[in-house]
Amino acid sequence: MSSSPVERAASAPSPASSPLNDLVQLDAVALSRAIHQREVSCLEVLDAFQAQIAHHNPRVNALVALADPEPLRDLARERDAQLARGQSLGVLHGFPQAPKDIAPVEGLITTRGSPLFKGQRTRLDAQVFERMRAAGALFIGRSNSPEFGLGGHTYNPVYGITRNAFDPSRSAGGSSGGAGVAVALNMLPLADGSDMMGSLRTPAAFNHVFGFRPSVGCVPQGPADEVFFQQFGVSGPMARNVPDLGLLLSVQAGFDARQPLTRQQDPRVYAGPLGRDFQGTRIGWLGDLGGHLATEPGVLPLCEQALRHFDSLGCTVEAVRPNADLERVWTAWLDLRAFQMAGNYAVLYNDPARRAQLKPEAVWEIERGLALSGQDVFRAASVRSHWYQALRSLFEQVDYLVLPTAQVFPFEAEQHWPAEVGGRAMDTYHRWMEVVIAATLAGLPALSVPAGLGGPEGRWPVGLQLIGPTQADLAVLQLGHAYDQAGGFSKVRSPWV
Repeated sequence: MSSSPVERAASAPSPASSPLNDLVQLDAVALSRAIHQREVSCLEVLDAFQAQIAHHNPRVNALVALADPEPLRDLARERDAQLARGQSLGVLHGFPQAPKDIAPVEGLITTRGSPLFKGQRTRLDAQVFERMRAAGALFIGRSNSPEFGLGGHTYNPVYGITRNAFDPSRSAGGSSGGAGVAVALNMLPLADGSDMMGSLRTPAAFNHVFGFRPSVGCVPQGPADEVFFQQFGVSGPMARNVPDLGLLLSVQAGFDARQPLTRQQDPRVYAGPLGRDFQGTRIGWLGDLGGHLATEPGVLPLCEQALRHFDSLGCTVEAVRPNADLERVWTAWLDLRAFQMAGNYAVLYNDPARRAQLKPEAVWEIERGLALSGQDVFRAASVRSHWYQALRSLFEQVDYLVLPTAQVFPFEAEQHWPAEVGGRAMDTYHRWMEVVIAATLAGLPALSVPAGLGGPEGRWPVGLQLIGPTQADLAVLQLGHAYDQAGGFSKVRSPWV
C-alpha cells in the first residue's frame, strides 16, 4: 500500500542539523521557555532567525522592509540584560516578529501594499502590536500583504509576490501570506495576521500551518476611525502548532476600553494546557455546502479523508446543511464588505490622482460601496443576522462545524486570482474563496488546520476550518490541538526546512 502525501512528507530527509537550524525549529512554547531559563540568549535567537531569513527570504519574498540588524542586536542584548536582572517582559521576550504590513507599527514602514504609502514610516502601534511589543517582541520588519489586504493572494506593486513555502511557483494565499510563509519556513517562531475574508486561514491552508480567526471582540482591532460597525476584520495568530497559536493569542487577546466590542476575559487561558477529551463530540461536516461552492478536483476528497482523525478522537461526524439562501448570503457579504471598504478608502478614490494608483479590485469595492443606500446596508445586515441564526440552529444539533479552508489548491503565483474553479467561472475577484465567509459573517471563531498534501505531485497543501459557537475560542483551539495530535500534521514541514 502506498503512503499518503502527509506520510511521504514526514519521512522526507531534513537539512543537515546545526545549532542555528535546531534553534529556529523549536516550537514557540519551547523557545520561550529556553529563553526564560537562559538556555539560549535573545541575541542567539535573533541571529538564528536572521540567518534563516537571509537563506529563505530571497526565494519567497515573505518578509519586507527589514530593519537594520545592528540596532536590533543591541535591543536583543538589552533583552538579555533584563533577564539577567530577573526582569521578563512576557512570553514573547526576545522573539523576532514581523508585523503584517497592514496596520501601523511605530518606527517601521507601513505601506498597506499600496504605492500611495510607499516608504511611509508610522508613529504609533496598532493595539495588537502594542501588546506584542510590551510582551518583549523584537520587530525586525514587516510581513508582506496584498494592497489593503484585498484578495487571497499576496502580491502588490510595492514589494511584489510572496511565494508558497512548499512550492515557490504557487501562491502563498493572502492576505497574511507573508506571515504564513515565514512561519512555515522557520523565519519566524510564530506570526500575527488579520482576517476579514480568510486572510489568516487561506495562507495557513496554502502553507500547511495553523491560522486562527478569533471571534468578534476577542482581540482589539485598532486604531480605527469607526469602532462599532467594524466587526469583520480581526487580528489573530499563525503558528506551526496549536499551543504556539495559544501563546501568541494570550498576548493579543483581552479587553481594551478604546474598542467597545472587546470583551472582558483572562487571555492567559489560551497559553494553558489544551488537552481535552472529545469522546462523543458531534462534528457537522458542511463540505461544499451541498454543491453551492465550486471546488477544484481533489480538494474535497483530501478534506474528507482528514475527517477520519475526528473519528479516532471518539467524535461522530455527520453531514449538515444550514437553512439559508446561500446566494442571498453571498450578496449580503458583498454589500457589507463594500460598505466598509468605501468607508475606509473613499477619501483615496475621491482624489483622481490617488485613484489612478489603486488596484482595480479596490476601485470595484469602493464604487460598489458608494452606490449602496442606507436601506441596502440594513437589508444586508438583516441577511447577516439570519445567517447567524441559521448557524446557531446547527449548533443545537452539533458541537462544531467543519468545512474546507480553501476551494482550490495553491494556484500559480503569477495569476492574480482563479477565474475558474471546477468548471465554473468566478464572477468576482474573491468568489473562489466564498468558503471563508461563513465564520466571518457570523462572528464565530474559526481555526484553519492542515488537511494534507495533494495536487498532481502530492505537494500542495489544503486545510480544514474548524468553527465553534459564539465566543468558543478556547474550545476551538482545544479541538484543533486534539485533531493535530491524532493526525500529526504539525510534524510535516516544507521540504525546504
